[in-house]
Amino acid sequence: MSDTILLQATGVSVHFGGVKALDNINFTLNRGELRCLIGSNGAGKTTFFRCLTGVQRPTSGAIVFNGKPMVGSERFQIARQGIGIKTQIPHLFEGLTARENIWLGLRDVAKLADRNEKTELALARVGITSLAEKIVGKLAHGQRQLVELAMVIASDPPLILLDEPAAGMTSEEVHRLASIILEINRRHALVVVEHDMSFIRLIGKQVTVFHQGKILAEDHVEGILSNPLVREVYLGKSHAA
Repeated sequence: MSDTILLQATGVSVHFGGVKALDNINFTLNRGELRCLIGSNGAGKTTFFRCLTGVQRPTSGAIVFNGKPMVGSERFQIARQGIGIKTQIPHLFEGLTARENIWLGLRDVAKLADRNEKTELALARVGITSLAEKIVGKLAHGQRQLVELAMVIASDPPLILLDEPAAGMTSEEVHRLASIILEINRRHALVVVEHDMSFIRLIGKQVTVFHQGKILAEDHVEGILSNPLVREVYLGKSHAA
C-alpha cells in the first residue's frame, strides 16, 4: 500500500440473500483528497458508506485505513483509528450548548487545556463561535448540522466521512457549507455521500458514481457531468451540464 494512500477498499461485496448491494468494489482514496460518492437510490453508495463507518460488514473483501484493516471493527474503534463520521441526522445533546457538545465529543483528550483549545478551534473553523453558548435543541437545522460538523473535526481526524451534509439546508447555508468543507479539506481527507449535484459542483472535486452495486465511473466533477453514460443512468438524459 502506497504511503500516499489513506483508504483502500479491495473486492468489497455485500449480499442480502440473493441481492448484491455491492459487487466487487475497488476504491482508493489518497491522503488529503476530497471524494464525492453519488448514485441513484439503491445504487450502492449508502451501503458502501455503511461499510466504511462500521455499520455494515462486507460479505467479502477488505478495507484498509492508514495501513490497518477495518473490516470487523466497531464504530468506536474506527473513530479511534482517526475517522470522523457525520451522519445525515445530527446526533447531539439537545439540552446542552454547542460548546458543551463539542467539548464532550473530545472525551478521549485527557488534558483539560487541550480539550478546551480543540473545542474553541473547531467552533472557529466552522464559523459558529457566535453559537457557542446557544442550546443546541433551539438551533435551526442548518446550525445544528454545523455544530455536529465541528464535533467531527475537533479531534483532527485524518479522514472525515459525511453523509448528505447539505440535506435540508437553504441555498445560502449550502454555499456556506461548501466553503467550510473546502477549508476542512486543507487538513483532512473527506468522503462525501451526496445526491445534490449543484452542491457537488461547488465542492468541485473527484466523484465516484455507483450504479447497481458497482462503480460506474470515477472522474473530476466536470468529467462526470459530461459523461454520456452517467447522464443517462443517473443525471437523466435531459440534464444540462
